[in-house]
Parts: sequence; structure tokens; C-alpha cells
Amino acid sequence: MITAIVFVKADVARIPETAEAIAALEGVSEVYSVTGGVDLIAMIRVRHHDDIAAVVADELNKVPGILSTETHIAFRTYSQHDLEAAFSLGLD
Repeated sequence: MITAIVFVKADVARIPETAEAIAALEGVSEVYSVTGGVDLIAMIRVRHHDDIAAVVADELNKVPGILSTETHIAFRTYSQHDLEAAFSLGLD
């Protein structure tokens, strides 16, 4: 699995709608609203390098409300957290 981290600068009046549209794209595993120099961070997880271009250049960059993006490709994962377990309330 290949992971790309995409920093997104967005129209501040459209951040929630932009984040939801990004999150709905195939290959996007999660989207975070953040503080700092960017407004959103999107995590892309795909099987092939060419798929990153398909997700980012062909789809994500065309989402209304996006002003600019910066894409980083991850080399290695050093920590594997089970986010579902971390946020679980223990209710079955």
C-alpha cells in the first residue's frame, strides 16, 4: 500500500464542504481539518504510484473550494495504531 499525505489550502468559507467532498473520493482514507499553514490534510492510500496521480491530479485538485495542494509520498510507516480500537467506547 502506498500512502500520500496531501496538504490542502481551501477557501475558509467552504472548508466543511470541501473536506466532505475530498473524503468521498476513492483512495482517500481520511481528511483532517488542522491548524497552521494549511486548512486540511488528506490521507491517500492506494496500491500503485499511478493511482496517486489519478486521485490527486485527476480528482482531488478539481474539488470546489481547493485553492492549492502539496503532496508528500510516504516511504515507511514507523507506527501502526489501531485507530478504531483507540476510539472505541467498548460498546458492542
